[in-house]
Amino acid sequence: MSLNHSLVVLVLAQAVAYGTPILFAALGELLAERSGVLNLGVEGMMLVGAVMGFWAMQRASGPTAVVLVLAVASAAFAGLVLSAVHAFLVVTLRASQIVSGLALTIFAGGLGLSSYLGNDLGLADLPPKHQFSEIDVFGLKNVPVIGPILFHQSALIYASWALTAAVALYLNRTRLGLNVRAVGESPGAADAMGIDVARYRYAHVLAGGAFAGLGGACYSLAITPGWTAGDSVVGGAGWIAIALVIFSFWRAELCLVGAYLFGGLSGGLPSALQAHAYNVKPELLNALPYLTTIVVLVLIASGWGKRRLGAPAALGVAYVREER
Repeated sequence: MSLNHSLVVLVLAQAVAYGTPILFAALGELLAERSGVLNLGVEGMMLVGAVMGFWAMQRASGPTAVVLVLAVASAAFAGLVLSAVHAFLVVTLRASQIVSGLALTIFAGGLGLSSYLGNDLGLADLPPKHQFSEIDVFGLKNVPVIGPILFHQSALIYASWALTAAVALYLNRTRLGLNVRAVGESPGAADAMGIDVARYRYAHVLAGGAFAGLGGACYSLAITPGWTAGDSVVGGAGWIAIALVIFSFWRAELCLVGAYLFGGLSGGLPSALQAHAYNVKPELLNALPYLTTIVVLVLIASGWGKRRLGAPAALGVAYVREER
């Protein structure tokens, strides 16, 4: 295999790995936004999920598979708890969804709750006892081109594919999924049909928080196992996930494609170039996913209207039953 050919394969394989936490977070944001709730607290939920997943992995005992399952469950639960605060503020108290989400990210991110938990629990610079490693599926990892990309990845990646299919089927092919889409499009009409708007919004915001926590765990348990204070663990992936939902026109299957595009820009391409000794400034590579996010948002905002994009009509709008 030529150098250029092997570089492409490595970039694609790393794009899948680095895109997986973005995919998890984007799927969660998709569920919340389909119910009409904008959650800008994804970054903070990912950070809390990362620290609690790593803490659970360090404290749990037993076979590696059991420990990792417990760690992932702890990360998802941590994200769910934080999202419950957002749901209470925006659904019950009808607070501004933008302000609530930003406040949660400030509260949980950077030197906030996630750093406090990590320092208080003594997680900084601890070597991981367990971590997700690549699986040689059916012994096909050495198959040219597709082997390293499809058949030599961690269990989290295969789980993300299953969840993407499940979310797509749920939103498009089930009664509950159609109900949540109705809530996001016209909560007043949905309420008149007997659909509990508040319950649907609560459920999907909580599910979105759990997905975000799971995305954070991908970093601390698989991509860069360990914990360090600050935003460096997640590195802005939550903001990329929010943009990705718009980029994918609120469709789960396109979230998969977009996540791998951003994953390739944020981690796959820099890692592959460094592995092949290409001399490229790291600052440029690190800026690529954020520049792409800005370009995508600007193009979408200037080229198409909100309705043509497929955004839920009631996205970001609090529902007051008495004003129906």
